[in-house]
Amino acid sequence: MPKFDLPQGTLDLLILRVLALESLHGYGIAQRLQQVSRDVIQVPEGSLYPALHRLEGRGFLVADWKQSKTGHKAKFYRLTRQGDVQLETEAAYWEKLTEAIGLILKMSKSDVDKTEIK
Repeated sequence: MPKFDLPQGTLDLLILRVLALESLHGYGIAQRLQQVSRDVIQVPEGSLYPALHRLEGRGFLVADWKQSKTGHKAKFYRLTRQGDVQLETEAAYWEKLTEAIGLILKMSKSDVDKTEIK
């Protein structure tokens, strides 16, 4: 499968979305993204952990050290109220943007003929 690069800012949105559903440690977040995307999105540690620290620094996440299912101590992240608001804002932006891109990609010759460029 080809490697897909996420557009800038997308990883933050995806992390917020995953954590809106449950508290997870970094490896769990990466696994969830990979599972749900059917292996299309694979986030390397070198991208994931800086994003988590950035989101935590902005007040969108808080973290607690807990025991993982494997018995190791791990930092579990969860959304704050501010993170919920940010998720809603970013999701609305991405939905609008992807809708607009979809319209352009589906454009046909007849659409062009109907539209006058000023």
